[in-house]
Amino acid sequence: MLQEPLTLYKLILLYLLKKAALPLSKKRVCDFILEKGYTNYIILNQAIGELIDAGMIAEKSINERSHFSLTEEGCQTLLFFQSNISDITKEEINAWLRENKLELQNELSVTANYDRSANGEFEARLVAKERGASLVEITLSVPAEETAASICRNWRERNEEIYQMLVEKLF
Repeated sequence: MLQEPLTLYKLILLYLLKKAALPLSKKRVCDFILEKGYTNYIILNQAIGELIDAGMIAEKSINERSHFSLTEEGCQTLLFFQSNISDITKEEINAWLRENKLELQNELSVTANYDRSANGEFEARLVAKERGASLVEITLSVPAEETAASICRNWRERNEEIYQMLVEKLF
């Protein structure tokens, strides 16, 4: 067994991300780890930070939230040390992923992000996917960052209604 609990928490995080096979939001990762009582929030954040610094997990902003994914280096590390994670813990992770599969996929199926474009305006990129295929992709160019942020927020909250209106008006 491992000597240092922090190392075990890192391996649990790597295993969770490997088995998820899609980026997981920081909120989802924290909810799972804290709900199971593996460690506390401070230690969990330390483990996440060290994994990012070591290049074992990558952090990306999706829908204005941090999402984590496993890197090749993290995958290789897990391959060598996966046996240090108990079978019970692995089954808890697998069960949680099975139970939350649709929610986790839906979290990534509707995205809204914005960036400053080369001409100084802001571009809001809105996407809705189903089973990996794009249903709609919209890019709106607006002059103010606040407007772009508002568009993204409204898309996340009302994407189904907006998509339905587009279908009705265009077909």
